[in-house]
Amino acid sequence: MGISGNIFSVHNLSFSYKDNPVLNNVSCVFEPGKLTVILGRNGSGKSTLLRLMAGLLEPDSGSIMLGESPLKSIPLARRSRIFGFMSQRHQAVFPFRIHEVVLTGRAGAVRFTPSVKDKEAAARAIERMGISPLFNRYYTELSGGEQQLVMIARVLAQEPEILLLDEPASSLDFSNQIHLMKTLKELTAGGLTVIAVLHDPNTAFQYGDDFAFLRNGQLEKPGNDVSSDFLTSIFETPVEVISHNKKSIIIPKSEKNDLR
Repeated sequence: MGISGNIFSVHNLSFSYKDNPVLNNVSCVFEPGKLTVILGRNGSGKSTLLRLMAGLLEPDSGSIMLGESPLKSIPLARRSRIFGFMSQRHQAVFPFRIHEVVLTGRAGAVRFTPSVKDKEAAARAIERMGISPLFNRYYTELSGGEQQLVMIARVLAQEPEILLLDEPASSLDFSNQIHLMKTLKELTAGGLTVIAVLHDPNTAFQYGDDFAFLRNGQLEKPGNDVSSDFLTSIFETPVEVISHNKKSIIIPKSEKNDLR
């Protein structure tokens, strides 16, 4: 994957859906070669922030920068090579085989017909996600988790410099969640910038390098040392943070009345 090494950042970003404010003056810097995880409650603006960073939404105010260049100044064709975006929802109407679906991730680089290079990139992505046995299966015949793996392979086949993933582990079983997160760590070790929205804070703290939390439309980035009180305020439910092998583990805080 081509790695630019440019720092990706957002500055004073605000966004509303009509009269419903979602993000308010959000700023954050995403370091190259790191897995940054965005966490927060449902409806806190995580998906909206990711779509803004992918250039799919226009902010009300603020700027999105790649190095010294505003995102909106970068030509669309160049952007399609820099950013790989996987949304939380995806649907295939036509019964394509999975290798064909993954190959569409190369569409930004394909002019008329897929080249040998394009097919090799798709094959590598399929192998990396461990779905080679599904190569000739139809996408519409797969389980939700298998479809999720195909869509992850599709965005990897693009060979982007910055990977934006919205709930990539949401439909995956435990084994495939681990495989996915280990794969993302391998990619960041090679210099790829990965920004992922995750629901599970334990998965985030096990594999993430950096963390950003959304609450009431504002982003908080406390670093790697997050307290029980901080996470309780973010998720609005009592939790405890314990440490194991220098990693944080989040557990619900037990109450006497919970034990029956």
